[in-house]
Amino acid sequence: MAGKTFVLVHGAWGGSESWTPFAEQLRAQGHRVFTPCLTGLGARRHLFSGTVNLSTHIEDVVGTLECEGLREVCLLGHSYGGMVITGVADRMADRIASLVYLDAFLPENGTSGFDFIGEDGALANLRSAGECGGVGVPPPPMTRFLVPPEMQPRLERHASPHPIGCFAERLKLTGAGERVTKRLYVWASEYRPSIFEKAYVKTSSDPAWRTAKIPCGHMVHVEMPDRLAEVLVDFA
Repeated sequence: MAGKTFVLVHGAWGGSESWTPFAEQLRAQGHRVFTPCLTGLGARRHLFSGTVNLSTHIEDVVGTLECEGLREVCLLGHSYGGMVITGVADRMADRIASLVYLDAFLPENGTSGFDFIGEDGALANLRSAGECGGVGVPPPPMTRFLVPPEMQPRLERHASPHPIGCFAERLKLTGAGERVTKRLYVWASEYRPSIFEKAYVKTSSDPAWRTAKIPCGHMVHVEMPDRLAEVLVDFA
């Protein structure tokens, strides 16, 4: 089987380092893997500012595809990364072969991250942003995502506040991304209560989508990388 090209987009509060063992596993199988770090997070946390928003993160990934000359890409977004990859697909549908939403937001035109967590969740994030000067949301403990205890220290070590503009900005879509018709939704079924179960149910009833259910917490690529790699390579 010929190697595939994967671009993996991380979620909120973390950085590209969360993908490292999983990405190395895919590379060992002969695939090309790119893990862009979103501005203000992870290794790029020094660029954190109140001007960073969802559009910034979409540009981060668009820039990776353009600068690396990538085509026929399997573009995967985890959690908040679902917002990002939807925006990227709208801009660069001709370079993307498939989309994978990994326990991720599944946005439509005009939606924001706050829309998915509801009014109470949005207000809680806005209140906690006061700890970061009103421009960022502090990272929650990894126990919230049902990360196994032995895996928590590595993720917590790299966690950082998430720019609040990324949650507040509404996604603007032209509809061009609909040209990417090969789509997969992967649900982490042990992560409860889950705001992602609704997206899994919706896509499961749509013949245009493939779906998969993995019995673990929210950080699927950290907790069950072997199973995720199997699902991803089979799909791509």
